[in-house]
Amino acid sequence: MSTATPSAPIVRAIDVCKRFGNFEALKAVSLDVNAGEVVCIIGPSGSGKSTLLRCINQLERMDGGAIWINSELIGYRREGSRLHHLKDREIARQRRSVGMVFQRFNLFPHLTALGNIVEGPVQVLKEPPKQAEERGRALLAQVGLADKERSYPSELSGGQQQRVAIARGLAMRPQLMLFDEPTSALDPELVGDVLSVMKQLAVTGMTMIVVTHELGFARDVADRIVFMDQGEIIETGPARELLSAPGKKRTQDFIAAVRA
Repeated sequence: MSTATPSAPIVRAIDVCKRFGNFEALKAVSLDVNAGEVVCIIGPSGSGKSTLLRCINQLERMDGGAIWINSELIGYRREGSRLHHLKDREIARQRRSVGMVFQRFNLFPHLTALGNIVEGPVQVLKEPPKQAEERGRALLAQVGLADKERSYPSELSGGQQQRVAIARGLAMRPQLMLFDEPTSALDPELVGDVLSVMKQLAVTGMTMIVVTHELGFARDVADRIVFMDQGEIIETGPARELLSAPGKKRTQDFIAAVRA
């Protein structure tokens, strides 16, 4: 585990390793993401894409390597030259700067759309309820759901629930948003609305790391694409260049298969 403190990138991952039993999900993965950059991670199922996101958000504990967010080493504290795992409270503090949207929407079924959005700011950030509700309504409007604030998740389509989940993540005022295949659980006709919200978010300058199979979205929105396979980064480059002329045969085969 390195003890150096990198600067500049909002995210820096160095030699990140993760094992599940004898299976190596991540094999010394290194990645920098700059502030305001949109990075799309593509690759076959089981390539380590989601595991990398979960390590960045500390939902999985790394077995090796290190990750910094805003130059702060995550998951550990230093005592001299030694590193010690942080306690859950400190991990929760670090996680506040990162929003994450999952494949499944994970909304609280007993709360309205607005209730889901204000829960975090009120309970975690200790925002006054009135202030949190005002911002929650603005975020619902931002994702095109201004008329759904009193609707419960069971009354919303999958696409609407995912847009509420995006608004909920933004309500915590994150500096980084992670998206783990946010459209994979949606019916095809609902995908466009969610991708449109994500495109608008990218325009605002939000730093985003997106795991996706939507190559059209990646081409139009991403600054850079990372292709992963078998726990490793095989190739990375500017979005349009990598999708039109990938340098590695494994990348070529994957893109051809997805487009077929």
